[in-house]
Amino acid sequence: MQRVFSGIQPSGGSTLGNYLGAIRNWVKLQDDHDCIFCVVDLHAITTWQDPAALRQQSLEMAAVVLACGVDPARHILFLQSTVRAHAQLAWIFNCVARLGWLNRMTQFKDKAGKDRESASSGLYVYPNLMAADIHAYHATRVPVGDDQRQHLELANDIAQKFNHDYGVDFFPNIEPVILATGARVMSLRDGTKKMSKSDPSDQSRINLSDDADTIALKIRRAKTDPMPLPSEVEELADRPEARNLVGIYAALTDSDPASVLNEHAGQGFGPFKNALTELLVTKLAPIASETNRLLSDQGALTDLLRSGAERAAAIADPIVNEAERLVGFVGLRKS
Repeated sequence: MQRVFSGIQPSGGSTLGNYLGAIRNWVKLQDDHDCIFCVVDLHAITTWQDPAALRQQSLEMAAVVLACGVDPARHILFLQSTVRAHAQLAWIFNCVARLGWLNRMTQFKDKAGKDRESASSGLYVYPNLMAADIHAYHATRVPVGDDQRQHLELANDIAQKFNHDYGVDFFPNIEPVILATGARVMSLRDGTKKMSKSDPSDQSRINLSDDADTIALKIRRAKTDPMPLPSEVEELADRPEARNLVGIYAALTDSDPASVLNEHAGQGFGPFKNALTELLVTKLAPIASETNRLLSDQGALTDLLRSGAERAAAIADPIVNEAERLVGFVGLRKS
């Protein structure tokens, strides 16, 4: 089976967007891939994090991933910072990647905003660490959204340059995994913006920890338009909020927008929001319950993550040790 690597940031809690856009797809990949999943706390500190909050959020995100159905017995789940190979290989890649490549990364421009000069250098070289995350395991497949495609292309550029510079065929090419059931979930307050845990308004997102009453309130308040639901998907083109809610419903039912409209065409948003709320509560309540159970015994949770880190390091350390040898390091560190 091909090896998959994917990571998720721990900062800010987990949202419906994380579930539909990433974690649910991880669960599906487990059946026919060798999967390594990671809570990327090294990536999180590219912007300042409160240390106590980061520690707790890292555990909470790991618990959410497990509650969604990732199987730590069959696959690997760990915290990024607990496997040193990521940072070691990232430094080598910092020296392989070219400034011109990094200057083209649009996500840095988006995250740094107008105050680019005050952004951390870690945020600037974030794509090199992402490349190291993948190549440390010789992973060949990575599930990505549209906002990560450019980073994956850079990861392949880095691998090709490393192989060329050192005359080897060491790091393999990575292929993106694009799943048909993936969903781009937008803000409940603005259908043109992605649902984000960094949005200052909690009303813009469904958190996986929200209870039934909170979910109902947020869906009831979700921005819509005065028109009823249409019968054809094409009629949603200029209706971003309607398109978003229909898309969420379709993703949760493993169907498509056309099927949702076939069932709900002509309805106003009142009845449709009621149906969507019931669906959300049914799908998310078990995840919240299992997350709370896992967090109630943090000793067992940290033991599980420690075991995952040991298994991850057993794969990554020999690969990164060989990369260091190829670069020319003497390599006196004990294995």
